[in-house]
Amino acid sequence: MKTNEQKLNPRGRTFTGTVVSMKMSKTITIEWQRRRFIPKYERYEKRRTRIHAHLPDGTDVKVGDLVKVMETRPISKTKNFIFIEKVADKKAVEKTVIKEVKKEKKNASN
Repeated sequence: MKTNEQKLNPRGRTFTGTVVSMKMSKTITIEWQRRRFIPKYERYEKRRTRIHAHLPDGTDVKVGDLVKVMETRPISKTKNFIFIEKVADKKAVEKTVIKEVKKEKKNASN
């Protein structure tokens, strides 16, 4: 007999985000930032999106890791996504962020 994890059929949208919480059982909260244009001021504002995703047993994920999630059937009231793969660990993500900050500082000074 198949377990619940095998019955979850990933389909639809795929997102990549950072794990920000693992406090719920078999659930991770991921978020990613996006920029929204405000026509009145002709500027961009930072916004973030947070979603809950199902975390199957036997996965090695920690807070700060970069993960890929994919849409599936509704698992609960707030969970419509399932964990697919770990893209990068926390250390790799931190190195990338440091490089981006240095680039922004360099561009701001020019």
